[in-house]
Amino acid sequence: MRRSTRLFEIIQILRAADGPVTAEVLAEQLEVSVRTIYRDISALQAMRTPIEGEAGLGYVMRRGYDLPPLNFDAEEVEALRVGLSMLARTGDSALQQAAQRICHKIEALHDPADWLQVAPWGAPADDPMRGCVSVSLLRGAIREERKLRLTYRDGDDNETDRVVRPVALIYHLECTMLAGWCELRQAFRNFRVDRIWSCEPLEMRFIGQGNTLREIWQEQDRWEEWGPTVQ
Repeated sequence: MRRSTRLFEIIQILRAADGPVTAEVLAEQLEVSVRTIYRDISALQAMRTPIEGEAGLGYVMRRGYDLPPLNFDAEEVEALRVGLSMLARTGDSALQQAAQRICHKIEALHDPADWLQVAPWGAPADDPMRGCVSVSLLRGAIREERKLRLTYRDGDDNETDRVVRPVALIYHLECTMLAGWCELRQAFRNFRVDRIWSCEPLEMRFIGQGNTLREIWQEQDRWEEWGPTVQ
């Protein structure tokens, strides 16, 4: 997370909080050290952001400090709430955390809507502690146009090592799939994320090829109409 983004998130967390928030809690939510939080708070205070408190006691945002309200009507806000809640069904833990942060921002500006409920069942969570590959890592490789080395097991439990140029993620109800150009097969393949047993981002990149590869993949697989071909 960039420092500017982190500073903005600190402001949002403090605005949404009902009471003082300690540096330890902020550090855990933003996945940085407590020392980094202390530096960030000092930087925000130096920029005259009305944050009050001190180390060990917690921090609060002084009343009256606000950002322009989100310009959404009632149905647009409800659409956002439902869509963000459905991210819990993708198994993408990083997107789930981002969705929670957005929900906190919406709730700070709008009345709660507890009557909107989305069932949480869907793809299994991508918990690295359980040996699952982080979907956030895959998304990062697509953005950076970076090759991945995968160990993959297909539906018949055959294991192969491949180098893939990732081009897209497809979120289904029960699984997430990675689409990419497979250098082993010299063709596009769609890999179920829950069958990827290891994943290593490589130094090799394919800068400038991502959009073209995506267009060719979409034309060949026509997944929007027929559904993708699973590896």
